[in-house]
Amino acid sequence: MDYLADESIAGITYLADRLGKPVLVEGPAGTGKTQLAKSVAEMSGARLIRLQCYEGLDESKALYEWNYKKQLLRIQVESGDEDTSWAEIQDDIFSDEFLLPRPLLEAITADDPVVLLIDEVDRVELETEALLLEILSDYQVSIPELGTIESKQIPLVFLTSNNTRELSEALKRRCLFLHLDYPTIEREKEIVLTKVPDVSDSLADQVARIVRSIRQLELKKHPSVSETLDWARTLVLLGIDRVDEEEAKSTVNILLKYRSDIEKAIKDFSSNSAAHFDGQPAAN
Repeated sequence: MDYLADESIAGITYLADRLGKPVLVEGPAGTGKTQLAKSVAEMSGARLIRLQCYEGLDESKALYEWNYKKQLLRIQVESGDEDTSWAEIQDDIFSDEFLLPRPLLEAITADDPVVLLIDEVDRVELETEALLLEILSDYQVSIPELGTIESKQIPLVFLTSNNTRELSEALKRRCLFLHLDYPTIEREKEIVLTKVPDVSDSLADQVARIVRSIRQLELKKHPSVSETLDWARTLVLLGIDRVDEEEAKSTVNILLKYRSDIEKAIKDFSSNSAAHFDGQPAAN
């Protein structure tokens, strides 16, 4: 697993567990927000339940819905029994047997330890955000046909946001806050050394410096840490232990996925060749 957490990450995670409060993790895409929740689940031996947020996400996909096909079949069967009243049929079809829990309900009703990941919460509408706030405030769900279902435990909750829109103050107040930015050169080098087999110290250092320089350019999408790792693995696979300008240009598409971004990076490679490829340290 080898998630390299600093003191801030470790401290907030510890407090969230002890206080029973969610953690709102904000930062640019590709800084390890989702991986943090996955790694905490792995370290703690808890089950990871993930709610992937998107525009249009509603209660039926986030919380629960009824198994209408199964209900209809039961109605057809029981309607043929003259001794069964409609009230009895309703009591039957609106029972736990026909309930389909979605991630939120699944998390609060679980018997085993759970880490709940609400990923990219900034992509949902305000109505869905209000639903999340209600669940995270009381850890209980009101289902009209069944009544109130209370949490068997308080899951450890991580909400991630790329900060594409401002979240409500109410939701922010409910959470502990953690900002994850791109790592420093030293930390990214450490990540590369940890995650990429057979990479040399000098190559890991050069990769970290070049990626940091690329992130300082005006790009549509800056390279994520996972793309840094992909690039380092590519260089190792190609038998490259020291990147030169031509090798960087020929493999930069591993880091960047927009043509305009690639062109800017290639131009930067040419204009800053000494800093990137001649061993001169870059600014941290």
